[in-house]
Amino acid sequence: MTAQAAERKALAAGLKRLNENMVTLAELSEYAIRRAVDSFTRLDAKAADEVFTLDREIYALQLEIERDCGDLIALFAPVAGDLRTITTSLKVTTDFDRVGRYAKDIAEMTLQFHGMEGSPAEELPGLPEMVEKTVAMVDRAAGAYVKRDADSVRDLATVDDEVDELHDRTFSEIVARMASGALPVEAGARCILVVRYLERIADHAVNIAERVVYMVTGERLPRIRAAERAHTGTRAGKRP
Repeated sequence: MTAQAAERKALAAGLKRLNENMVTLAELSEYAIRRAVDSFTRLDAKAADEVFTLDREIYALQLEIERDCGDLIALFAPVAGDLRTITTSLKVTTDFDRVGRYAKDIAEMTLQFHGMEGSPAEELPGLPEMVEKTVAMVDRAAGAYVKRDADSVRDLATVDDEVDELHDRTFSEIVARMASGALPVEAGARCILVVRYLERIADHAVNIAERVVYMVTGERLPRIRAAERAHTGTRAGKRP
């Protein structure tokens, strides 16, 4: 085996390891947000504790992936598709880590509701739909990365627009309930934070989708605001 062939084989092995770790990271992040949502909607302290463990695992794996990416670039000077895979993975790890961190934040809110009878989420009609759409966005983004399926997430920004609308509606509803006394101020403030965390998770799902499109095709989706997209009919990402 020539030196060049040996180097290529070692790079292929490194890329395979990187992909396996990225798949695990995607699965952990996806599971973390699901368990965080379960903890909040059911006021389940056990589920919240599980999210804390998942967050630590996600962070440790992110650091490992970052080291591996640095080593692959330093040792093999990859080009073209291999380089896109490595550099995209570096950025996507940050998004998955943020998903895990927001999941942890939601779990922490769960523990602060300790002693209450019934989750405040039960009294906010817009929240379950927001939860469903946000989790589905993370599912799609993670699946697109794992399967290298750019087409499946090209329109994810339009779903994010729907999540933003639900965020605004639910925020207004929480404030109205707080003002009327139907929802205690402390509980309402925590609900507002949870709604904000969900909205940010959706943004990170869009980031992942944009990066997957670039990784697979080399194409960078233009970032267009929702109002512009509605006017032009363009489907694209909106946030960095």
